[in-house]
Amino acid sequence: MNELDTLDFGETSKKDQGSENSSMLRGITILESLVGLRQPASLAQLMQITKMPKASLHRTLAIFEEAGLVVREPGGKTYAPGERLSRLAIEALCHDSVSAVRHGILRKLVSDLKETCNLAILRRGELFYLDRVEANWPLRLHLPPGSVLPPHCSASGKLLLAYKPEVEKKRLIETLPLEQFTHRTITDRNVLLSELDRIAMNGYAVDNEEYVLGVSCVAVPVKDRDGEVVAAIAIHAATARLPLNQAMEYIPKLLLAAEQISSTLH
Repeated sequence: MNELDTLDFGETSKKDQGSENSSMLRGITILESLVGLRQPASLAQLMQITKMPKASLHRTLAIFEEAGLVVREPGGKTYAPGERLSRLAIEALCHDSVSAVRHGILRKLVSDLKETCNLAILRRGELFYLDRVEANWPLRLHLPPGSVLPPHCSASGKLLLAYKPEVEKKRLIETLPLEQFTHRTITDRNVLLSELDRIAMNGYAVDNEEYVLGVSCVAVPVKDRDGEVVAAIAIHAATARLPLNQAMEYIPKLLLAAEQISSTLH
């Protein structure tokens, strides 16, 4: 092999590596676009956002679909984040370098309020607890991180539904089973929609013994750098110890903690 052949081989390797890196970055752009739209996206929408040719985009989506990173919605014309991508996002939030900071904010809040507090998100129509710090009381509702709850009967779930885009919110409400847990649980879809409107207007949500009798909750929104509500921070308490009207007096402290957690998302 002469010197020229060696040079050509090296240049070819660099080009191949550059092409591979570019393809990886385009793939990440596709996933970011799907998540950022917050609703299923058509091939045409993704072409407009990513500026990728139709054939390349379709081929990449097919690879992602096979890997579980994206799913095609019924009808096959739109795409949404897949289970694997959702799980990756949650694991990143739970285990990244600032998760300890968020946990510290919750611990301080619990120390101040003397009641259990949690951080939660909506995941595939369910309320998912990212983090939770328990107060040192014998009478409490034990729900460790990773627990899921129906959103219609929890303060955090209702709050996160309230801030969804109108079309997505109504679609979610139509598909939720609205199971009754106590006599206070909202099971009427129109009543729930009215409740969500009030929550969006007031900026906080309450669970007035709607999931468990004797336990109430107050939740406030956590926003990302674009001002979108992405999570909820809440206080849970036995009503015998902390009546709901007294729990609502803690809203300013909850909002301060929510602002501090928001700063970790920037």
